[in-house]
Amino acid sequence: MIRLTGIHKSFGSQKVLNGLDLTIPEGKITAVIGPSGEGKSVLIKHMIVLLQPDSGQIMIDGDPIVGIRRSHMNRIREKFGMLFQNAALFDSMTVFENVAFPLQEKTSRSRNEIRHTVMEALEAVGLKNVENKYPDELSGGMKKRVGLARAVVLNPRIILFDEPTTGLDPIIKRAIHQLISDTHTRYGFTAVIVSHEIPEIFDVAQNVAMLFQGEIIQHGTPEEIRNSCHPVVRQFISGSLDGPIQVV
Repeated sequence: MIRLTGIHKSFGSQKVLNGLDLTIPEGKITAVIGPSGEGKSVLIKHMIVLLQPDSGQIMIDGDPIVGIRRSHMNRIREKFGMLFQNAALFDSMTVFENVAFPLQEKTSRSRNEIRHTVMEALEAVGLKNVENKYPDELSGGMKKRVGLARAVVLNPRIILFDEPTTGLDPIIKRAIHQLISDTHTRYGFTAVIVSHEIPEIFDVAQNVAMLFQGEIIQHGTPEEIRNSCHPVVRQFISGSLDGPIQVV
């Protein structure tokens, strides 16, 4: 379980997180939604210890991670996989080499074991016969699938998804969401998805948290968020274009 309590983070004079509280339940898919520029990506970077808060506490499986030593930080990060917004593949490596990279860097498995694990991961994300291709030979959706294969290859307990469907057409977006759901069922990881894909994300997530002005203003099931009486949540979900989101 991931628990963030009283998290404050500013960059210069810009306050991004303002006393944020959030609990991510183990083994579930949690979506963090909210308008662009509200700090959703900053939030998940705190979870994986890429950023440290100005104040507050973060607990991963009951262990505090704020201000920890680098050796402990690396052990915490081993629990995580991550699918970046642009998939973050190495252009000079083949698909196979991209997916194998974490195994080569972090394990002592044999070449045969690595090959078996990589091919199994590629099959799990619906990719066959592409292992020798390079990223520039792939479509956007295929790149996301390769990124997901790389994220799951070490069988992490937690996977973070930073806007995983940005730039994809509606059909591919639905396919990626279904793929996330299917791989979650297969591997059983805890997932955190940063997204502004409304209402599509409600079909994937089991929990939804709305981030606005540096705080989680509502957290609940997709149905609870859909039926929210909070004016900001309702305006965001409805996609109202009558004006900027207002706090009432």
